[in-house]
Formats: sequence, C-alpha cells, structure tokens
Amino acid sequence: MKRLSCVRGLRLRKGRVHLRCASSQTVPERANVVVVGGGIIGTSVAYHLAKAGVEDVLLLERDRLTSGTTWHAAGLMNSFGSMSSTSTWSRQYTQELYRDILPTETGLETGYMGIGFIELACDADRLEAFRRIAAFNRFLGVDVAEISPEQVKDLFPLCETSDVLSGFWVENDGRANPTDATMALAKGARLHGANIIEQCHVAGVTTSKPNGNYRAKVTGVRLENETVIAANIVVNCAGMWARQFGEACGVYNIPNQAAEHYYLITEPMKEIDPSWPVIEDSSKCVYIRPEGKGLMLGFFEWEGAAWKPEGVPLDFSFGELDPDWDRMMPYVEQAMKRVPAAENVGVKALFCGPESFTPDNSPIVGESPELRNYYIAAGLNSIGILTGGGIGKILAQWIQQGCSPHDVDVTAIDASRFQRYQSNITYRNDRTGEALGNTYKVHYPDHQPTTCRNAKQSVLHERLVNANAFFQETSGWESPSWYAPHGTNPKVETESFGRENWFLHWEAEHISCRNNVALFDMSFMSKFHVQGNDAGKFLNRLSTANVDGDWGMITYTQWLDEQGYMAADLTITKMAENHFMVVATDTMLNKVYSHMLDRLVHGEHVFVTDVTGRYAQLNLQGPRSRELLQGLTSVDLNNFAFRRAEEIDIGLARVLCIRITYVGELGYELFVPVEQARHVYDCIVELGREFSLSHAGLKALGSLRMVRLVVCWKYRWLSLVPYAFFIPPQEKGYRDYGHDMDNTDRLLDCGLGFTCDFEKEGGFIGQKHVLAQKDAAKERGGLLKRIVNVLVLDPAPLLHHGEILWKDGRRISDIRAASYGHTVGGAVGLSMLTRDIPVKKNWLDGSDWEVEVGSRKHPCRLSIRPMYDPASVRVKDA
Repeated sequence: MKRLSCVRGLRLRKGRVHLRCASSQTVPERANVVVVGGGIIGTSVAYHLAKAGVEDVLLLERDRLTSGTTWHAAGLMNSFGSMSSTSTWSRQYTQELYRDILPTETGLETGYMGIGFIELACDADRLEAFRRIAAFNRFLGVDVAEISPEQVKDLFPLCETSDVLSGFWVENDGRANPTDATMALAKGARLHGANIIEQCHVAGVTTSKPNGNYRAKVTGVRLENETVIAANIVVNCAGMWARQFGEACGVYNIPNQAAEHYYLITEPMKEIDPSWPVIEDSSKCVYIRPEGKGLMLGFFEWEGAAWKPEGVPLDFSFGELDPDWDRMMPYVEQAMKRVPAAENVGVKALFCGPESFTPDNSPIVGESPELRNYYIAAGLNSIGILTGGGIGKILAQWIQQGCSPHDVDVTAIDASRFQRYQSNITYRNDRTGEALGNTYKVHYPDHQPTTCRNAKQSVLHERLVNANAFFQETSGWESPSWYAPHGTNPKVETESFGRENWFLHWEAEHISCRNNVALFDMSFMSKFHVQGNDAGKFLNRLSTANVDGDWGMITYTQWLDEQGYMAADLTITKMAENHFMVVATDTMLNKVYSHMLDRLVHGEHVFVTDVTGRYAQLNLQGPRSRELLQGLTSVDLNNFAFRRAEEIDIGLARVLCIRITYVGELGYELFVPVEQARHVYDCIVELGREFSLSHAGLKALGSLRMVRLVVCWKYRWLSLVPYAFFIPPQEKGYRDYGHDMDNTDRLLDCGLGFTCDFEKEGGFIGQKHVLAQKDAAKERGGLLKRIVNVLVLDPAPLLHHGEILWKDGRRISDIRAASYGHTVGGAVGLSMLTRDIPVKKNWLDGSDWEVEVGSRKHPCRLSIRPMYDPASVRVKDA
C-alpha cells in the first residue's frame, strides 16, 4: 500500500509553510501567556488571545505546527449533529472563521469547501434522534433540511439508498484543510502580536508554593534544557500528550487518551465529482467524502482501541500506526455497501492515526482545579478541526476575564469535572474504547456507560443491590437510578426515546414519595467542612444568603462570580460557631473546592476539608417521613422546625439530621458517619416495613422536583448527570446548576433573588451586579430573561432535553432540562425565556404554546410558578 503522505498532500505541504524554529529565534525570558502545543487548538487559543488584545502571547511547539493529530485529520465541517448549544455554536463560529475571517485577515486560505453535508438515517431510532437534533439545530440557526432517499441519491449519485429512511442535509457545511487552517491561525496570531517558536520542548512548569489552604500558582514553564520562561498563565494544548504534560506539571485531572482512528483512500474513480457533499452513515460507522479523484471512507468502531495508554512517545510527530486490517475489515465491508462502486477500485491507503478521547466524550477546557492560572484545552474527541475555532475563542475569553465566559455554557466541558482516578491507566485503557464507540451510536437519553463501573460505591452499595437497584454512574459513583420489584431483574431491556421497561417502576417510586415515604441514597453529594475563626465571615462573603446566623440551621444559597453570574448552587449548615458544612452537587466537587480556596484572603483563619467520603447521606422524604423517623429517635420531631439541623440518635448511631426537602414534601436529610451507615440503613428499612417504605432513585428525584420546576437531566455534549437542590418556600424552585442553570445565567434570571441578603455586613461577591440588575428590572417593569415551567398537555410524549418551544408559530426557546410529571400527568420541563420586553404571566397566558418533540408539535402550558403545591404547604407546614 502507498503511504498517505503521497495521497493527501498534507505532510508534503508542511515543509513550505512552517514558521521559524528555535534555532533561529531567541527564546524570551518571560511572557504573559505561554501556550504549549501547536496543533489546531493551540494556534486557535494563541490567535484569539492575541486578537483580543492580550499582550506577550508565546506559543511553544515541541516539533512542527500540526504535528501529532492535526496534520492527519479529515477536516469535516458539519454544523449539524449536536444537542449541545455550546458545541453547535463552536461549529458555526469555526466555519465562519475558516471560511471568511482568516482568509480576509491573513490572505491564507484554509481549504474550506462548502460542499454540503448529509447525515443518513437508516433505522427508526436514528430517524427519531436526528429529527430531535434537527429541531434543536434549526433553533440555533443551522439550516438543516430533512430530505428523501431520492434527493440523497441526486446529491451523491454513488450512494446506495435502498435502506435509507431520510437524509439530513446542510447545504453550507463541508470540509476544510487542517494544515492550511492551522497555518492561517498561526499567521493570524503573529499578525496580532503573538510569538510562535517551533522545536521547543516544554518539560514542565514552575509554581509558587501553596500557603495553607491556598492553591499553588503557575509562575512559568521549564524547557527540556532547564531554561525557565517566566509566565503569568500557561495553557496546555498538548493534544494527545495533554495528560502526560499535565502530570509533569502536577495536574492530574486530564484523562484524555489516544485511540486508533482509521480512514481509507480509494484509487481514482471516474464517476467522482469533487463537489459532492460529505455523507455520514452512523449505522455503518462511516463517513464518506471525495478525496482528489477518489473517495475517503473514514471509520469509527463500536469498540475502539486505546493507543499507548502507558504514555504516547514524545518523539511521535507525523507518524502513522500500523493498521489492523483484520479488525477493520468488517467495518470496511459494511461501508462499501453504502458506496458499492468503491468495491471495484483499489485501495490507495488504509491510514491509522491517533486521536484523543475523554471519558464522557466532551472536551477538557478551562482552568485546572489543581493549579491556578494553568488552563487546558484538550481531548476534542475527533472534532478538534470542527470546533477548534470555538474552543480557542471560549478559552481566550476565560483567560482574559479570569472566570468562565458568560455567553457560552461551559459546564459540560469544564476541566474541573474530572477526578484524578480517571487518569489511571486501567481507566483510560478500558473507557477509551467505549468513548470512541459512542461517536456513532444513537445517544439515548438514559444511556449508561458499561466500562470502568464500580469505581466509587456508597458504603450501602450491597444493601441497595439487595433492594434491586439499577445503578447509574454519577461522577463515578454507583447511584440507584430506579428499583425493580423484588423477584425481577433490574435491567434495561431496550433503550429508546419513549417509555422503557422501567417506566412503571419509576412511577411507583414517585407516587410513593408523594403519598407515603421514600428512602434515597445521596451519598455521592460533595461535602466540605469549613472551619476556623473566620469561617463564618468567609462563607458569608461568598454566599448570597446570610449563612452565619444561629447554630443548627441550614441555608440554601448561591455563589456568584465577580461579575455577578452563577458559579455554584449549594446548602450551608452552621454546625457550631466556627464549623460549617457545605454540600454541593457531585459534578461541582472540584469547582466548589477551588472556588473557596481562590477566594481566601491572606491571614484568614479558615480550613477547608473535603469530607465527601466520610459521610453516607440518606434522605427520607414524603408525608410520613416524620412518623417513620420518630420511631427511630428519642428526639421530639414535632418540635423539629423546617431548616433545623441537629445531631440525633438512631439506634446505636449518632446522625446529623436536617429537615429539608428537594422534592416538595416533608423530608429529612441524614448525614451518617460511614462506619455507622449500614446500621442506620438497617434500622430505617426494618421499621419502614410498617410504613410500606419505598426505595427511590435518581429518576424519581428528578421527576419529583421537576413537577415543581423542572428536571434532573441535561444532555451535555454526550453525558447525562443528575441532581437537584432544595429551594426555600418563597419561590418553590428546585434548581440544578449545570443543568437548568449555568454560568451564562444571573441570579434573578433563575428566580433566586430571594436568597440574597443585601443588608448583611460586608455584602457578598457579585452583589453590586445583582442590585444593578434588580434596579434595571424595576425601571423597565420586569426581567427580560426568566426561567419557566413547561407542562405538555398530551400525556403520551416524553421530554428529555433540547426540545423547542413555539409561541404562536414562532420558535422561542429550548427545553434545558426535563422529566415526566407523574403527579400532573404529563412531561415537564424548564426553559429560559429571553425577550426585549419583560417576561410576564400575561404574555405566557395570552399565547398558544407548543413544544416540538422530534417532528411533532404538542400543546403545552407555561407557568412562572411551580405547578404542584405552589404555596409549599406540604413542605413547611407539615
């Protein structure tokens, strides 16, 4: 077989366009920002930083620009295909950058060709999935049309369409040349003042030593020859070496892993027209496009293969991997069925090269929670060329502002979501194959990973297994999603977008909690002890609410960034004068921790300790929860007020009991030392038999809180992660940061202004911005952005996330999070409405609202207030 370098022209091209190397360019003694890595992502970050006016940007590339992964990428440019607004925006912006902006600024072409893109739907589930994606993408401005098999054939005459149900066609999508795009970005970066040096190997970083609770801060980079370049900020854009470079810097939460990726180039075919569009058929794991006078057939696999999990060689630059022809032949044979004419010509090259993937198929972007001013942009999951412009712009804004951008939701790509154990070689080796395989699988809303399970278990895990739990992965924790009746097997029989076999089990748990009592294991929640003489003052400065009141009280609060945007959603319990417990959702563990450490003032007597694994968390919820718990403790629960927190006895154990709820019913949270957790659980279950106690999982949690506001699910780039928090009775909302609210939202947008104490001493971070928004809303007569509840009037359809709201025949907004309201008899969701004049009840009530689910629209009702017990009688007055 001929080598690919003779086919694609990319490697031959690099010799005439690469920039000056280190041997002819002096390495500076210092820089403001050092970007490590000269692929599409590194050059994009450098370009956007320099263009934004950031001075002294220095990009260092170990070998030559594009080495590693960029040079051999296929360069597909499809804006269609994602249920993430962030990914979709990144694709759209990157197209504009390659097509218009860079050629105009630099005079260099990026090889962008708007030849079109067609996604084939060849089975019913893919048709449903793509119709949902198409509706969401149209709302975001992607001009996607559903076309017939005959129209597919007209656009790509060699395509076999006998089994095609529909095609999804975007006329302006297409392809770009990865090397040309990188070189244009590099030239643009230099034109805006950035410095780029090739053949300059960065071995690590220098840091300041942490003092007490403070995080260490990066102070520079250390080259292979021990030269140190002082720097304020370092950006890890090292591609498939990002994890290894991170570990060399003391940063361990970058679990990207290289995997084998294949494509095939045919010999010339006389029928080929280079203007034919890109075809993608996920059912056959293939994308197809013209390449010269032949075709390129690119392959994914249902189970991929990690490459060099022990460590990618540092001298691997423009290398190729030996293809495993035997493993790939079944995929090649299936792909050839889509273009049968390709079977009649020879194979010019079967190329295998590495691309890096992450555990949840989302990029790793943002500041490391382990080292201040150390940023990451890596793990692009085979869409680095496609989203590289957007990722570079997002991170440049992040660096320039010193906090996450406020115009793009970054919660699903934030580097802080990962944990150190996910970088273990066993984890990466096992999960990477599945992650690559997810690329072309149907993304069912409740899909769970199968690899690397049982890494983190509640101390009650075996008890919950015996209770017939079906477990889902929650930030690595095995957490019950739902419970099957005894005597049946807790398994998913068939994944779908409709009612699955466990729907009735979920409904039973929901109803039991509403009408009786249910037990939830919430041990996965992030928990911190904050102690010291200044702990109360410190937490009050971070919190919108006054959390430093009387002992033995829990307070729901928000943390904002310095610009007044949402940063965290949590509860704080004052356990003693100088002792507090902070509880946040599982995904926010690292984010909340670093948020606290970075805002300590020098000299403050404050100590922050992660105690997540020290306590099991059992929640008893429902109208009979007090009656059951009273049978287990000597403490008089009739005098146990709402929001009270106190240590109580249960059997032989001492338990922190908090009267609080997240499901709209009377309820209690029990924080139990792990050594006594099984004993407490057994006591509850034994007495619970007299009350017909039900176990309940995260599906019930989501639907219970969602009826009041909305869901526990938000489809990230590919992953699903649940949770909800209690919100006091003034508003009755149950929010979930990272799902129905994120870094683009402000407090008042989310209906959480009631958490603010504007009179407390010292105020809180972001207070002036909240007051400014409050004054502006008062002047104009209301808020321009507001979160609302959505109820589908037809009980049949289900909402998952991303469905589109229509008002009087116009697209208005999307569903951020959704579930099924078993109490109200229909699917429910949360949507953030934005308009030029205030969002008010009369505007909602005076319109015909519909929600688009796939290709169908269903009437729905919108409400600013909760749809169940809006006065909170069942919560506060029980």
